[in-house]
Amino acid sequence: MIATDLKHDYAYCEAVIKTSSKSFYTAFSKLPKGKAEAVYAIYAFCRQADDTADAQKPIEEKKKNLIKLEKDLHAFVAGNTPNHPMWRALRDVFHRYRMEPKPFFDQLEGQKRDLSFKEIKSMTDLKEYSYYVAGSVGLMLLPVLASDQDDRKPLEASAISLGVAMQLTNILRDIGEDYRDNNRVYIPSDLLEKYRVDLPMIMQEGPNDRFIALWEEIAHESQTGYREFWESIQLYDKDCRFPILVSAKLYSAIMDIVRQNGYECIKTRNYVSERKMAALVLEARKQAKAW
Repeated sequence: MIATDLKHDYAYCEAVIKTSSKSFYTAFSKLPKGKAEAVYAIYAFCRQADDTADAQKPIEEKKKNLIKLEKDLHAFVAGNTPNHPMWRALRDVFHRYRMEPKPFFDQLEGQKRDLSFKEIKSMTDLKEYSYYVAGSVGLMLLPVLASDQDDRKPLEASAISLGVAMQLTNILRDIGEDYRDNNRVYIPSDLLEKYRVDLPMIMQEGPNDRFIALWEEIAHESQTGYREFWESIQLYDKDCRFPILVSAKLYSAIMDIVRQNGYECIKTRNYVSERKMAALVLEARKQAKAW
């Protein structure tokens, strides 16, 4: 593969993350070029997996497409690179970093669980699901973000915690959208019972005190995950700490935005404004200077 072709492959992956997630792109574009490109390729894989499961197509077609993606991943691991810019870029990432295939397969397992969605009964169930769809991403990125570490085992829990924290934030942001558009309830049924929350009524009438208390219990779990990550940040590569910190700050800020909007996550899509993003980047830069 000539360098020009690889440049185009990475440009494709960069366009995917730039279009799909402004917060992730804002954070990871601040990495050194080679590491940023690696993150873009990994993100493009995750985006393809997520889009395969979430596409507005019949369930059987989505399952078929996910099986195809898993088959391509098996071929890739065996050394046969599918003819697609994402796979070609990912092959270069596997050449440059000590990558492990398991988190990629775990990601696909998470998408399978979404396609065969079952009631989430407890916080333990929710965190397990969140590992597969998001904690696995933390493990995919770890060889890139902690490439200086000969032994990355001590950082695996941190990477998983950050991914799970982000997924819980997603769930808290998207409660209304998931229920209304996807017929999904990711809030554990035991918490709905504990707080006596009637979700169909909340969809009609909006947040009440019981819903807010439930929301905050899950938010506490999410914030704990961010804190576990922050406590380990100095073990990541020095040139990666600032961008990772930015990504965590931008994502955790979503919960503050929901609070500021009166916990209106039923009919409103909450997001971090560009102005707030810029302020958080500046805040992270000041923290990073102390390392």
